[in-house]
Amino acid sequence: MSALQSWLPMIIKACYFIAAFLFIYGLKRMGSPRTARRGIVQAGIGMVVATVATFFMPDMHNYLLMLVAIAIGGGLAWWTGQRVAMTDMPQMVALYNGMGGGSAAAIGAVELYKAGAGSLVVAPVPASLAVAGGIIGAVAFSGSMIAFAKLQGWLDRRFLWPGQNPLNGLLLLAVLGLGGWLVVAPDQGVLIAFFALALLLGVLMTLPIGGADMPVVISLYNALTGLAVAFEGFVLDNEAMIIAGTVVGAAGTLLTQLMAKAMNRPLSNVLFAGIAASGSGGDIDGEQKPIDAADAASLMAWAERVVVVPGYGMAVAQAQHKLWEFCQGLMARGVKVKFAIHPVAGRMPGHMNVLLAEAGVPYDLIVDMDDINPEFKNTDVALVIGANDVVNPVARTDPASPIYGMPILDVDQARNVIIIKRGKGRGFAGIENALFYGENARLLYGDGNAVAGDLAAELKQLDG
Repeated sequence: MSALQSWLPMIIKACYFIAAFLFIYGLKRMGSPRTARRGIVQAGIGMVVATVATFFMPDMHNYLLMLVAIAIGGGLAWWTGQRVAMTDMPQMVALYNGMGGGSAAAIGAVELYKAGAGSLVVAPVPASLAVAGGIIGAVAFSGSMIAFAKLQGWLDRRFLWPGQNPLNGLLLLAVLGLGGWLVVAPDQGVLIAFFALALLLGVLMTLPIGGADMPVVISLYNALTGLAVAFEGFVLDNEAMIIAGTVVGAAGTLLTQLMAKAMNRPLSNVLFAGIAASGSGGDIDGEQKPIDAADAASLMAWAERVVVVPGYGMAVAQAQHKLWEFCQGLMARGVKVKFAIHPVAGRMPGHMNVLLAEAGVPYDLIVDMDDINPEFKNTDVALVIGANDVVNPVARTDPASPIYGMPILDVDQARNVIIIKRGKGRGFAGIENALFYGENARLLYGDGNAVAGDLAAELKQLDG
């Protein structure tokens, strides 16, 4: 045995350690918009290091298949990354997350299949971890695919049926029972039934969940994918998978808890009850009062403080660039402009931040909900574009409302509120927004991108 061969296992483990450090360091850098881009690159370098090191593992084979898989996956990722619009990024995240869970499940399936074929003897502990990773990965895969379909608009409603929670409970017990069977006596027939039921469980768990809860669901399945990868890392004795999966699982779990807290709802309520897509709200006194672009631009041009509240409607209209152009015009007149971000605005965590950063909005103008809420009382104009449920004051005032108790942006406390809306539709929670009927509120109807352009044009006319 050559000196290099004797040192190779230690070199591989050192590469995994470096990769793990880059994963964690990159994740930390992603915590700030100023360093997020470099953090992503650093974590990506870590993945390259871990992947290359894996090629030198003892008894590694099928190099051609590995290279072909990397080429296909990398090519598709590059192509979609270049072509997918920012408005479609949430479903892209759900799709890629599902692929991670599916990959972890596939690893467990292969190891358990080998055991069932008699070509591999699996000890009880690794077999248990393979089963656990298989269940979690399969649920994350099929659940993420349903989340993707919902976000893509292919499944635009919730699917409810009597006894769905007891049915899912029985299905989970069946999956666990088959998993126990595989640990004790691996069998290929049982293996097929095990994964079929696990995939079905992920589908049935996700179908009843409404679109308003998709950010929480995506975050949850991200955590499950990380956990599945960590379990399968133990099965393969691969330190990089263990560390990377643990980091992803921990970060996803923390984010899921924060998202649920931002909606003031326990995770069990999201998974087993949810906000009804056809939820109803009580009658609201008053009427919606329209305003045109010229008057809205004048009101904001002579204001001292303006707070912009973006939502998914802005993403759909791709209005962030025109909106920022208008805000730059306001700032040139001496108006103090800030952007208020609700934790669950959009379809995934950080959705609005990404869109505003794409338009070139400076990071120091983007303010989180807890920091901006005390400022609304001193705000001359709050401009809402595409946001609905996250600015609905019934969350504070109506115990009968399905969103009661959810922390919201206190837009209604501003002196004037202008809401850009395409029509008179309701938000994902399916309830009427009391903000739109307030005495201080005016509705500016039209496509978000076109209206933002009109505001910018009217502002230029005021400047002469």
